[in-house]
Order: sequence, then C-alpha cells, then structure tokens
Amino acid sequence: MDKNNIALISSIKFWKHEIKISPVEGGITNKNYLINDGPKKYFVRIGDDIPEHLVFRNNEIQASNAAAKIGVGPELLFHDKSIQVFDFINGKTFNSNDIKNNLEEVTKLIKKVHVKIPDQLIGQSVIFWVFYVIKNYKNFLERNKSSYIKILPDLLEKSIKLEGIGSPFDIVFSHNDLLPANFIKNKNGIWLIDWEYAGFNTPLFDLGGLASNNEFTEKEEEGLLENYFEKKLSSELFIKYKAIKCASLLRETMWSMVSEITSNIDFDYKSYTADNLSKFNKAFNEEFKIN
Repeated sequence: MDKNNIALISSIKFWKHEIKISPVEGGITNKNYLINDGPKKYFVRIGDDIPEHLVFRNNEIQASNAAAKIGVGPELLFHDKSIQVFDFINGKTFNSNDIKNNLEEVTKLIKKVHVKIPDQLIGQSVIFWVFYVIKNYKNFLERNKSSYIKILPDLLEKSIKLEGIGSPFDIVFSHNDLLPANFIKNKNGIWLIDWEYAGFNTPLFDLGGLASNNEFTEKEEEGLLENYFEKKLSSELFIKYKAIKCASLLRETMWSMVSEITSNIDFDYKSYTADNLSKFNKAFNEEFKIN
C-alpha cells in the first residue's frame, strides 16, 4: 500500500478508534480504500484535482452531496483537499449482466439524477461538454508530444461531424461515467458512486455511455431510450443518440491517451486506448463514415 496515502488517511481528525486500512482494487483514476473504524466501515477516495481531465474535487464534492440528498449516493462524511470519506455501502457491485438485469431500475435512477440533482446544487457548477473535452485532450496531447499526434486531426474532424449530427441538445445534470462498477445494489436499492466527472450535459451522453460500457445490443438500446423518454423512439432521436454514444467512445479513448502520459496508477492504459479506439472507429465507420 502507498505509505503516503496510509499516512494521510491515518492523520485526519475523523476516526474514533484505531483503524484498519485495506486497498480497494480496480480504480484507474484514484486510489480507494476500505476503512474499519471499530464497528463502522467507510469508503475513502484519495485524489487531487486532475486538470488535464477537467476533474476538480470541489465539483465532485458538490455533486456527491447532492446525490446523497436525493437518495442515490452515499453520504460524504468528511473531505479535505485530497481525501473524501463516504459512508460504506454494503452491497453488490454491478457488472454488465447486473446492469441489464436491473435496467428498468437503473434507467429510473439515471433519470432521477438528471432531473433532481440541480435542485440540490449550491454555488457554481460545471458543464461537462464532451466535444470541448475532446478538443481539450487534443491540445494536451499535442503539447505533450503524444505518440498519437498523427491521428489527432482525423479524430477532431470526426468529433466535429458528430457534434453537428447530435445538435441541438437538451441539457440535464449528468453523471458522465456510467461504468457498471459505479452501481451498487443492497436491500435499500441501487446506489451510484464516483461523481468526479459530473456536470451539465446532454442526457444522451449518460445513456450512450451506459450502453457502450455494457455492450448493449441495438434492441436493448432502443428499449433503454424508450423507457427513459417514455415514448416511441424516432429515427431522428436514435441517430442523435448514436452520434453522442460515438463521441463518448472517442472521449474515453482520448482520456486513456492522456492517462498514458500522466497517470502513476498501475494499469495498462495503452491496451485500454487501443481497445476503445477500435470500438470508436467501428461505431463511427458503421454510422457516420466521412466520404
């Protein structure tokens, strides 16, 4: 375990007993820990601002608090510059099959996030605009002499095409990182964690991200959209959805390209980049290929 993180966790004035610290595996952005403090358990995230990914902890804290107030996220009990302590959710962390098997409930949860969280926000919030994020990543990769520089103009051209197809846009408050492992189910329902990318966005980004992260079939995507919008799916909405879903794959690809340069987490970002780039190219070429 990282000695600096252990020292940081041990130093905060929150614990009531001698604590036991156990790492939680699987995170590819932050370091996470399970803390036993006497009879109580807590979940701890360690991470500073990550400007290259437009991650700012003040925004994450505000979104986490709002999620807890509407009953979809665990309570944030303590936070400082680099550490957040959450109430521990004792439940099943989802995989892709769990998402599909609980899709109606998951869809209701996502819609609740989109509609209800803005009622609980205080002060400045952010917009997570996928097409700006892509441009920001392109600029960062160029400045840092990424090995992917030669393909960046092509990726940006495709992004501009997708933005045109996807417009005009509805705007809601989105989670923006709907990986299956960010859903946890217990007897009280389904919870959504990890709010560091949260911000105002089109609802199609969350829906597209959910589908691509869990390998939905086209029929499952149609059902997802009809359940969310509570109406028959039009061809116009479906093509807009596919454009934003495709953009979400490009954003994930470029996130990994940047992480190859900046992250110190032990993870094979290069393979993750290659996998997501392949998925993006396949999706784009099937629907939106530039002649």
